[in-house]
Amino acid sequence: MEKTSSPTPGTGSSAYLNALTLEIEKKLQRALASPTQRRNLLQELFADNALEVDDRARGIIFSREEDAISPVEDDADGQLCFFNLLADYYVRVPESGKQILHLILQLWSQSFASHIFFLLFHKWLFEAQLDNIEVLLRFSSALVQGATNVFWIDIQTNTRRLFHKWLFEAQLDNTEVLIRFSSALVQGATNVLWIDIQTNKRHFQSLFQYLLEEVALEPMRLNRIPVQAQRELFLLLSRFILFYNSVDKIDSFLKKFPIFPNAFLVGGPADFFVIELADQLLKLKVEPVLLHYLSQIKVLQGMELRMTTSTRLKACLYSFTSPGGPMYPTRAVRHAAWDALDLLFPVGRYPRHFISLFFRLLYPWYWPSSCWNFIISCIKAVFYSLLGLLFSSRDKLREPKNC
Repeated sequence: MEKTSSPTPGTGSSAYLNALTLEIEKKLQRALASPTQRRNLLQELFADNALEVDDRARGIIFSREEDAISPVEDDADGQLCFFNLLADYYVRVPESGKQILHLILQLWSQSFASHIFFLLFHKWLFEAQLDNIEVLLRFSSALVQGATNVFWIDIQTNTRRLFHKWLFEAQLDNTEVLIRFSSALVQGATNVLWIDIQTNKRHFQSLFQYLLEEVALEPMRLNRIPVQAQRELFLLLSRFILFYNSVDKIDSFLKKFPIFPNAFLVGGPADFFVIELADQLLKLKVEPVLLHYLSQIKVLQGMELRMTTSTRLKACLYSFTSPGGPMYPTRAVRHAAWDALDLLFPVGRYPRHFISLFFRLLYPWYWPSSCWNFIISCIKAVFYSLLGLLFSSRDKLREPKNC
């Protein structure tokens, strides 16, 4: 995005955001006019909008007394990106985003266009006061056309962040439109959140927190989308709730869980939650992320699960305890998986370890490293024991003097 000249001190934050909107429109128009540079331009546009707001821009936006954006919108980590500001701006001033929507629809076959759409308008549908539904019908028609090919783009392409508030706050009476946009939101959110998983970053934490705290846990907003979309949203949040350190919200989250038609076969909310979590674990390939999940999974202790769900989780964790295929876990992951397995399923702990040791004998190429790590562990244990004895003896020698 080309740099915009900062507004004069008295113009207010809306003038600054309006200038950003004009720059977005210009870049979209350039992308539309230049097929050869289209992908690069859209990728640059995404990257620019995903940047953190610098100090100069913060001073312009937050120093205004009138129509300034509240600092509360800054996320928990203190990171505020341009897409956060623009998503709120298009809720407050829906007319400002219409031209962008029109241009994005013309570029809909480009993957970056769909990602930009999702990030910029993810609140608008549930907050803006809209009277004209015909425009949304045209937008939804274009969205459905390219949704299949657009939303499952490579999760490592850094390309989506701006329209996530639009979906949850506009007043829509057409159920078909809501279903289409809601489905698009869930698919797009899945791709966006997977970027954080792959990079072990939390750039989109504000987006996740909005979906969890302001949509899933708020009946007023949640009930504005169809039941099927509610189910998809809760399944999505179940997969990422541990990654974004929201374990304290799990109890409230499970209480709001929608009813599934196959609940009599699968079980209650806890069963659906654990099944999604187990499937997520099997898809993770980034070691720090996997270790984080395994360290957070202790929150499942004490949950009432059906036997089939419990067995599924146990099999999932057990698959990370052995070296080699198909998971090829590192030593750290294997130990974390054992700790989680022993904590959640203490019954049968020792037989499991004995069986695991027996199968380890089938992998002779792991013996040297296992022996070496065993020796190192023993040395550390002896060293720490000696330190403990030394300090305890010193404390005992000091006791008579104190008396």
